[in-house]
Amino acid sequence: MKSWSKLLLLLPLLSEVAMAQIDEKRFMEPDSKYRPVPLWFWNNTAVERNELINQFRQMIQRDGYGGCGILPFGGDFKPEYLSDAYFDRYGAVVEEAKSLGATMSLYDEYGFPSGSMGAINGDGVPRFMNKYPDRTVKRLDKMEYPAEAPLFEAELPEGKLMAAVAMDTLTGERRSLRPYVQGERLRWQVPGGAWKVMLFVCVKDGDPNVDYLSPEAVRLFVKETHQAYYDRFGEYFGNVITETFFDEPTMYRAQGRMWTEAFNDKYEAVYGESPELLYPALWYDIGQETQFARNRLFGFRSRLYAEGFMKTVQEWATAHGIHATGHQDQEEIENPVSVSGDLMLWCKYIDLPGIDKIGGGRPTERFYKVISSAVYNWDKREVMSETYGAMGNLSVGELYRIAMEQYTKGVNKLIPHAVWYNDRQVTFLPELSWRNPLYRDSLPGLNKFLSRLNYVLQREGRHVADIAVLYPIETLQGEHYLDGKLGFYEGGVRMPDTDYTRVSALLTDTLGSDFTYLHPEVLAEKCKVKGNGLVMKNKINEETFHTVILPAVKTVSLANLKKIAAFQRKGGQVIFTTRLPEKSVEKGKDTEVKALVKRMLARGASYVERLSPSALRAVLTARRYTPDVAFAPGKELNYIHKVAGNQHVYYLANLKPLSYQAEVSLRGKITPRLLNPHTGETVKAEYSYAEGVTRVRVDLPSNASIFIVGDR
Repeated sequence: MKSWSKLLLLLPLLSEVAMAQIDEKRFMEPDSKYRPVPLWFWNNTAVERNELINQFRQMIQRDGYGGCGILPFGGDFKPEYLSDAYFDRYGAVVEEAKSLGATMSLYDEYGFPSGSMGAINGDGVPRFMNKYPDRTVKRLDKMEYPAEAPLFEAELPEGKLMAAVAMDTLTGERRSLRPYVQGERLRWQVPGGAWKVMLFVCVKDGDPNVDYLSPEAVRLFVKETHQAYYDRFGEYFGNVITETFFDEPTMYRAQGRMWTEAFNDKYEAVYGESPELLYPALWYDIGQETQFARNRLFGFRSRLYAEGFMKTVQEWATAHGIHATGHQDQEEIENPVSVSGDLMLWCKYIDLPGIDKIGGGRPTERFYKVISSAVYNWDKREVMSETYGAMGNLSVGELYRIAMEQYTKGVNKLIPHAVWYNDRQVTFLPELSWRNPLYRDSLPGLNKFLSRLNYVLQREGRHVADIAVLYPIETLQGEHYLDGKLGFYEGGVRMPDTDYTRVSALLTDTLGSDFTYLHPEVLAEKCKVKGNGLVMKNKINEETFHTVILPAVKTVSLANLKKIAAFQRKGGQVIFTTRLPEKSVEKGKDTEVKALVKRMLARGASYVERLSPSALRAVLTARRYTPDVAFAPGKELNYIHKVAGNQHVYYLANLKPLSYQAEVSLRGKITPRLLNPHTGETVKAEYSYAEGVTRVRVDLPSNASIFIVGDR
C-alpha cells in the first residue's frame, strides 16, 4: 500500500481525537488507543515464540497496557538482532497485537543509544560502524602553535581542515591562513606581534554511532533499521505499528566536540560567508564578536543535529504512515549546548517530542516545560515521556505522583519503563508487569488512570498561559566553549547565574502559575504585539501572553528585545531576573541592547536581582490583568489549562503532603463539572461567578488530581 494511503487511514482517527468533546462514558472507560504502551525489554536470554505471545497477552489483558515497544537488550540476547529468526519472533507479536487491537512502537536500536545497530553476533563490533565506517561520529580537534617571525611552517594534521587561523594574543586580531595552505603544508610569513596559529580539523572520533549531524549518514541508519521492519511488516504500518521511537542520541559524544565535515559548506550556503575566522571562539573569548560567533557556530551545529537526525527520522516515518517520537540523553543538563544542543529546537522536527524521567539523581522534572513548550511553540499535539526507568522499586503512590506532575507540565503520553521478558535479570528496576508482586494489583488501575489523562489531554487544542519565559539559548550558547572543566558528560561549562529552570520551578511548583517558554526563533517569526498582549500565532496553539520574563539573559537578539519593548509600551509586563541583557546576537549591537534595557527599566520593567519566591510573587501580583488561574496564597496547585473549541479543561494536581480544600479562580464564565481520573467519576461542581471570574470549590487529598471541565 502506498504511504499516502496509510496516512489517509490515520485521518479519521486523528479527526476523532481532535474534535470530540469529552464524553463522560468514554472518560470512565477510555478506548484502548489511549492506554500506555510500555517498553518491553527482550533481555539477557533467548526469547521463545510461545512465551512472547503469553507475556504479551498478559500485558494487554491483565496489566491493561495498550501495546508495547520491543527493545532488544543485553549481551545474552538471542536470536541475533535483525536476523530472520529475530523478525520471526517480532512478527509473531505484531500479529498478536493486531488480533488484540493493540499497537506497537518501533524501537529502532539494540539497546541504546540509537545509532549503532548493536554488535554483530555479540562480538563487540557495532553493525553500523562495520558497514559504514566513514559515516560514524566526527570530532573537531584544535592544534595550537606559537608563531614567531619571520616564518611559520607546519605539516597539516590528519583529518579535514575546517579552519587555519592566526590570532594575535595581544590585540585579538585574527587572520585566515587558508591562502597559505599548499597541499599538506602551511607556510606563513609572520608579521610583528604575538601570534599563535590554530588549526581546526574534523576527524573520525571512533564512536560507533551514526554521524548525527549528517542526514546522508542517518538515512543509511534508517535504511538498515526502520526500512528492514517495513520491508517485512509494511501491511501493519499505520494500523498496528503506529510510531517509531529513538532513544538517547546526544552530542556529548566525541568529547563534546561533535562536528561534521560538511559544516563549513552548509554554513556558507545559509549565511553567505565562511565561518573559518569564527572558529577560535569555540574555545576562547575573541572580544566583541564572541557571543555573535558562538551563537552562529553552536547554533548552526544544533540545527545540523536536529535536521540531521530528528528530521531525517521524521521524514521516513511520515513517508511510511507512522509518527516519530523519542528523546535524547542527559536532558537534565542546564547548559545543553554540547549535550542536547538546543533542547527546544530539535522538537521542531518531530511529531511527538519527548523526554526521559530516569533515576540516578537526574532532575528531569526541571525540563518537562522545555519540551512541552517546544510542542506549543511549533504547534504539535503530544508530549512524550519515557518514565520510571532506573528509579528502583518505587511505591505505587510515587508512580502516580510522577505521572501527575508530568501531566500538569504538559506531558500527555507516558511510556512506562519497563516490562522485562526475563524478570529474573532486570537491569533497571522497576519491572512493571503482573509478575511483580509490588505492582500486580495496582497496574490495571494505574493504566486506567493514565488512559483517562490521555483521553482528555491528547485532544487537539491550545494551551493557555499568561506568562512567557524567554528560553535563554542565546545566552547559553554565547557563554559556552569547548573542553570545559565539567567534562563533556555534564555539559562542560557551568554558568552560575543561569536561572531559567529555577524560574520554571518557582512559577509552577510554588506560585501556581503556568507559563510557556518562548524560543527566540518563534518569538521572532510567530509572535506579534496585539493590544496589551504578545500573541504567539499558530494554526492551533495560539497563546496570548501578558507577562514576559527574561531569565538571567546576558545575550539576546536585539530584534527580539525590541519586540518585547514594544509589548511593554502597549501595557505588557516585563520582568528581568538575576542579570540584565548586555550582549547582542547580532554583530556590533551590544550598545543598543544596553540602552534599550535601560529605557525599559525606566518605563517600569521589573528587575528581580535576587530570585526568590517572595520576590517573584511580589512583581507578579503587580500585574494589571486578571490571571487565567489563581489560588489563594499558600494554596497553590500544579495545573495545566487547555482549550478545544469552546470547551475548557483544567487539570489540577495536589502534589503536596497535606489535603487541599479551597476555591480555585478561573478567568471568565464557565459552567464546570469535575472529572476524577482516579475513579472515572463525574460530579457536579460547587461554583460561583462574579466580576469576570468563576470560583470552583476543589477538595483534593494529598497525591490526587482532578479535572475541571466546562464550556464558555
